[in-house]
Amino acid sequence: MFEALKRAMKIPTLRKRILFTAMMLVVFRIGASIPTAGMDTSLIKNQLSKSNVLSLYDMMSGGALSQFTLFALGVTPYITSSIVMQLLTVAIPSLEELQKSGEDGRKKISEYTRYLSVALALFQSFSLVYGMFRGALLSQDLLPVFTIVITLTAGTTFLMWLGEIVTEKGIGNGVSMIIYAGIISRYPISVKQTLELSKTGAINPIQIIVFLVVSIAIIIGVIMVLEGVRKIPVQYAKRVIGKNTYGGQSSHIPLKVNQAGVIPVIFASSVMMLPEMMRFFVRNQEYQNFVQKYLSSNGNPGIYIFSIIQFVLVFAFSYFYISITFQPDEVADNLKNGNGFIPGIRPGKPTADYIAKSLNRLTFVGAVFLSLIAALPTVIYHATEIPVRFGGTSLLIVVGVAIETMRQIKAQSVMRQYQGFLK
Repeated sequence: MFEALKRAMKIPTLRKRILFTAMMLVVFRIGASIPTAGMDTSLIKNQLSKSNVLSLYDMMSGGALSQFTLFALGVTPYITSSIVMQLLTVAIPSLEELQKSGEDGRKKISEYTRYLSVALALFQSFSLVYGMFRGALLSQDLLPVFTIVITLTAGTTFLMWLGEIVTEKGIGNGVSMIIYAGIISRYPISVKQTLELSKTGAINPIQIIVFLVVSIAIIIGVIMVLEGVRKIPVQYAKRVIGKNTYGGQSSHIPLKVNQAGVIPVIFASSVMMLPEMMRFFVRNQEYQNFVQKYLSSNGNPGIYIFSIIQFVLVFAFSYFYISITFQPDEVADNLKNGNGFIPGIRPGKPTADYIAKSLNRLTFVGAVFLSLIAALPTVIYHATEIPVRFGGTSLLIVVGVAIETMRQIKAQSVMRQYQGFLK
């Protein structure tokens, strides 16, 4: 990794991209430190400490939510909007045709995604300010509330633009890099808190060692699953036209073990947040006590019920998402139209059934892994009481973004080396 970075920094154009990305991430961190006026952050921090789901969103925003800064919402509305638009392109025929119509169609869908992101940012900021954190408002007059809502929405819109600029002129996916920077920025604080608790005797060394061993095992597992691919062999038939022979080459269909990425975990986290969010709108004391005891990650036995429900939701969403984004019938038809076939499998429906069967087996492994990686860290955190949270979404994003960014750096380094050789 360090050798690849060293080689990349020697290439002027690639060095410029890397430095541009670094500067934009610095801008993000500066904005994440500027507080929004009119809120009592001490009450917000106290509320976040009682919710594992909200703490996850705080980690993804780099602590901006607990500080209630300009970027308190982070890029969560944009991610949600992207997922919704991706699902709608499958459900609505007109959007599906637009997606397949080329570059202009994809630009139009991107435009719709931005509009939906702004609408979601307005809704989420109002829900946070006037619902979940209403008690933290220093003034509940209309103008201060409106100002805070617009400020948070503008912050998310700016981050959305920043992410697109990084994608275009920097290195890696801009939105992913922003989330990555936010998550990484919280780790030094967590390590410092752990060391302080260790010095006071609140945490013993055995707990730290167990936590580190489990964390390393999880990271290794994440890397193995993210890199795991099953390659289904494909053979293309030979065609003789005149004196020329076409086709006959071999290829493969790559099926990832984790085909759905982090989207099922994001879906599950959003659903798990609803009961806790409703506590701030439903003032019934019985409902409040029920959610706190049975559906909260801090309740007893709520933590175990919370983890089980999260496991089931992530598992179910994995199958649901893959079923609407990967169509074995289309893959089989494309192979048939290109004179390709899987050795030993008849073209058409038998090929589609074979791909679907292989995908279902891989999805089972990937879904179980995602479910465990999303649910287990919560239990481990409560068992060890160490203030370092390796949430499923955050860990997958950190490892996945790091791997993908290094892959892009290596690919661009090789490409520019070949360009220099050809000149």
